[in-house]
Amino acid sequence: MVEINNVTFAYKKGKILFEDLNISLKPGHIYGLLGRNGAGKSTLIKNITGLVFPEKGICTINGRDSSQRSPDLLQDFFLIPEEIYLPTIKIEKFMRSTGGFYPKFKESEFIHCLKEFDLDMDDNISSLSFGQQKKVMIAFALATNTDVLIIDEPTNGLDIPSKAQFRKIVSGALTENRCMIISTHQVRDLDNLIDALIILSERRIILNSSVDDIAQKLLFSTLSSLENQEVLYSENTIKGYSVIIPNTSGRSSKVDLELLFNGLIDNKNQIMHELNPTRYE
Repeated sequence: MVEINNVTFAYKKGKILFEDLNISLKPGHIYGLLGRNGAGKSTLIKNITGLVFPEKGICTINGRDSSQRSPDLLQDFFLIPEEIYLPTIKIEKFMRSTGGFYPKFKESEFIHCLKEFDLDMDDNISSLSFGQQKKVMIAFALATNTDVLIIDEPTNGLDIPSKAQFRKIVSGALTENRCMIISTHQVRDLDNLIDALIILSERRIILNSSVDDIAQKLLFSTLSSLENQEVLYSENTIKGYSVIIPNTSGRSSKVDLELLFNGLIDNKNQIMHELNPTRYE
């Protein structure tokens, strides 16, 4: 559905942001795209959607070259950027003027999502806070029913209850025909939402794995002491140590996305050896 083939990108000559990226994203999944500030998450999204062009390689959506931005491609995906700009009109008028660009748009789904976010079709967009405007865009994006939905920093501007609403609504909108990509530096906001993880670092994708596969190979736990433990990564907490260790016992644990991200940045080779021993021997 989304293919990134040998993509290299640089804003300035000699200043390569990422190079030779290869990844295939399939329908029926919610991908979490993580990386440090400046790692290139937003720029990768722009490459995928044809807003900037790679120096080398190609990005495609449903087999169409993203850089061409053809009408049949544009109606197949929806992008919510980190910064949003909406017209000063009522939500209903926005829907009437914009929904027609998306053949699978469903008004009933839009209204349902608005209600979940405590918004109404008669609300004037200009009178809404930034967080409420973001809710309008999320509701609209879900109602387009595009094959690909990409959201950059979706929880910026949302309060704690709204973040929980966001996770509930987005997870409920996933279908076997839809691929979602969510980029964020607020890692914990993706807890219980994503089922696959992509981490961009050091000009390349250092991890592309399902959360289930990670849980099978790594154990996330809290220990009172690190003595006589095969610890891949640890952080001090008030309860002792939050740790990542090899899952040799077959136990099940919840993947701590923030701990995993920090661990990969600090101790990539050892963790990646557990996740992919063939490649990291």
